Amino acid sequence: MLFIVGAVVVLVCVAGGYIMHGGVLGVLWQPSEFIIIFGAAIGAFLIANSKHVVTETGKTLPKAIFGGGTSQKLYLDLLGLLFDIFNKARREGMMSIEADIEVPAESGVFTRYPTLLKNNRIIEFLTDNLRIMTTSNLAPHEIEAMIDTEIETQLHELSEPSHAIHRVADALPGFGIVAAVLGIVITMQKLGGPPEALGQSVAAALVGTFVGIFAAYGFIGPMSNRLQEVADAEIKMFECIKAAIVATSNGLPPQMAVEFARKTLYSGERPSFSELEEHIRSR
Repeated sequence: MLFIVGAVVVLVCVAGGYIMHGGVLGVLWQPSEFIIIFGAAIGAFLIANSKHVVTETGKTLPKAIFGGGTSQKLYLDLLGLLFDIFNKARREGMMSIEADIEVPAESGVFTRYPTLLKNNRIIEFLTDNLRIMTTSNLAPHEIEAMIDTEIETQLHELSEPSHAIHRVADALPGFGIVAAVLGIVITMQKLGGPPEALGQSVAAALVGTFVGIFAAYGFIGPMSNRLQEVADAEIKMFECIKAAIVATSNGLPPQMAVEFARKTLYSGERPSFSELEEHIRSR
């Protein structure tokens, strides 16, 4: 919700200052300029990115604007799931979780966490690495190196929407200039006409420059930063899983493996030791 609050603050302050200076808001309403600037920006976005990046950007934008991404509750569910899996493996042997990781949607362990089960990327990452633990004799440092490589790849992929939007923000001032130049071309065609008409035409052209710069630095640029924060928060879940798997590979009990995982989280979302213990007991 902070995104919406910030957007309202930007609009109110810029429009309010303009009005206080004697400006008329109606002059800023130039639909043709908006079509040139934002239409060209959308077209450039489609040219520069693959279908996958466009789709992922569309999926991630609502999380950036309205929230609903990772939260302390989701982290608690992940830590609880990790504890349940490794506790079962410690009591019944690693092969006992084979059925769980093959079909998570039918697993008695995974189905305790329906919200987490909907995140296909996280579930696939977890089950793939658990499968390697159960079917290979890799040393802990080899498992860690392999997971690090995958996390690096995941971070690159999750960051693509942020980079794509950032490139749009960089292009918007240029498209604003394009709109302004076209407006000046129209103004030149009106030379010799009434001064009022020339003034309106110049004003409309300058609105293009204003809109391009305003949209780039007031909305699209900050949106790209927010998208990167969403990606970083999701990567924390991968790092959390990695810490638990490596700790378990080194022979640590589930309680300590989950504690290693908890320590990887940022302080703002990281549950306390007692909160995690209570959550695990409630399950």
